Amino acid sequence: GEDVLCCFIMQTIENQAPTEDGGTCIRFFKRKTHPSDLLHGKFSFAVFGLGDSNLLLDRQTTTAKDCNQCAEELNDRLGLLGGNCYHELGMADERADLQEVEPW
Repeated sequence: GEDVLCCFIMQTIENQAPTEDGGTCIRFFKRKTHPSDLLHGKFSFAVFGLGDSNLLLDRQTTTAKDCNQCAEELNDRLGLLGGNCYHELGMADERADLQEVEPW
């Protein structure tokens, strides 16, 4: 039940894309066939994003508006599926030496 905590660490790479393993996770939760209460009472979740805003500087190779888009997308989707958010979304930027990890 909700006494189970799942922590998702999501990395966004170029072009707003998740890593290969992260993509599998996001695609699973984004299935349109899931009922809106899929996660209700199943577990609590926390999502932390790892991004690199350096990727945003070269507009010729990336269209990313946010270096943590995958984490934001997963966090929103888990909530829409009835999940209980245990902790607010955390986001870190490799360009800033991931300073945001420790406080989270």
